[in-house]
Amino acid sequence: MVFFSSEEEHVKHVASVLQRLRDNNLFAKASKCVFHASSVEDLGYVVSSDGLKMDSSKVQQILNWPQPNKIKVLQSFLGFSNFYCHFITNYSKQITALTSLLKKDSPFIFNEEALSQFQILKEAFTTAPILSHFNPSLPTIVETHASDYALGAVLIQVNDSGKHPISFDSCKLLPAELNYEINDMELLGIFGLSSTGDLFFFLFPILLRS
Repeated sequence: MVFFSSEEEHVKHVASVLQRLRDNNLFAKASKCVFHASSVEDLGYVVSSDGLKMDSSKVQQILNWPQPNKIKVLQSFLGFSNFYCHFITNYSKQITALTSLLKKDSPFIFNEEALSQFQILKEAFTTAPILSHFNPSLPTIVETHASDYALGAVLIQVNDSGKHPISFDSCKLLPAELNYEINDMELLGIFGLSSTGDLFFFLFPILLRS
């Protein structure tokens, strides 16, 4: 993917990339290429100058997913939804009733709590925000939330129009972590977000809020 803010520079960069491919006897299939587009679909996402959002066809797949009637169907659904979990606030908290059905040697009973989470999660995907591109010149905030059994964190940037999410992260607490004090839980959430591989934590000032 080649991106530049000015059309003139963009043309130069595209030409440079194509020349580099040619010099190394590498080829790009024309039918697979998109040129001079304001947005592009890539690996299940739609990327534009506004940010990153889920491919609408993938969201529709989630909405059309039937109520799981066995573990394999539920595993497939969660595997699909996990791919987009960084769009959903407190994702791990929202799937606790569903993941509990995956326990070994436990009967598969899709009860009212599981059905409620299944429907709420579907709705969350239809209302998921566009994730903004990180801008090193803007103030950056990490907000954390801790519940009795899960942690959530969100990386946010602020501009004149308000707060804009960059990424959401969450995890279910391990048995030993359930005994942590609330402050320690929230620190654990910050550590979890920083260990996802984002360099923002190490290259730019960040305000932490819990």
